[in-house]
Amino acid sequence: MERITSRQNPIVKRFRELSRARGGARDAEVLLDGAHLVHEALVAGVTVEMAAFADRQMTAGDTADIAAAVARGGGRVISVSDRVLAAISPVQHPSGVVAIGRAPAARLDDVFAAAPQLIAVLAGLQDPGNVGAIVRTAAACGATGLVAIEGTANPFGWKALRGAMGGTFRLPVVQRGSLLDVIAAARERGVRLIAAVPRDGTPLPRVDLRSPVALLLGAEGAGVTDTMLAAADEEVTIPMRPPIESLNVAVAAALLLYEGSRQRGGPQMNTGHRNTSHR
Repeated sequence: MERITSRQNPIVKRFRELSRARGGARDAEVLLDGAHLVHEALVAGVTVEMAAFADRQMTAGDTADIAAAVARGGGRVISVSDRVLAAISPVQHPSGVVAIGRAPAARLDDVFAAAPQLIAVLAGLQDPGNVGAIVRTAAACGATGLVAIEGTANPFGWKALRGAMGGTFRLPVVQRGSLLDVIAAARERGVRLIAAVPRDGTPLPRVDLRSPVALLLGAEGAGVTDTMLAAADEEVTIPMRPPIESLNVAVAAALLLYEGSRQRGGPQMNTGHRNTSHR
């Protein structure tokens, strides 16, 4: 096992470059922060090239299992001092495990491959926390894919990955997609485009989401663009009591995706473990 005690080590620089990456790292590299996320990545078959563990964590049961899994997959297992961990982790209070993986983004054809389609299309969202939350919800509701349009926060950035809690590896996710390409693909495959609007759309309970659909979700504040509205086959509004006029985009996405899942028979209950954490 390697050990790093100097913050000048080239590996430290590599981790730090990934933590600062905004538009996506080279060669599909992703920064995985936290034992849970690293574990989820491994379970989903993501290649973990290297994982750094705090010295104090190396003998912990779950951490030791993760280290062993990384090694079995051919990845480098590195023990680091707390000082080095603070330098390579993107968060203020590191959990003790940080890794670099390789998770190529999907192609648009991958997103439209499974039928009937239930696709989330994000355009202009700036908060990676919102993007990550929507990815997590999409995976939980059995969505067939997600497209982050050019200009949307990177779904493979570390903040979005933390928010998705492994959901990014459970469904096809397109990074820097083209809205015009999405519209063309939907038309070609008979997928209805439904734009989420704060008012004057069809109330959500009356929208048929059983057929192939792509849900168009706009930026925080600005909402869907004129191009999205012009392309939409239908507009949907989530009914709410006044004076509230709109919901956070991640909350709205959750309601839309869950309703789509419910109309299709509902998501399957997760009976694999009893962890009820809402991290």
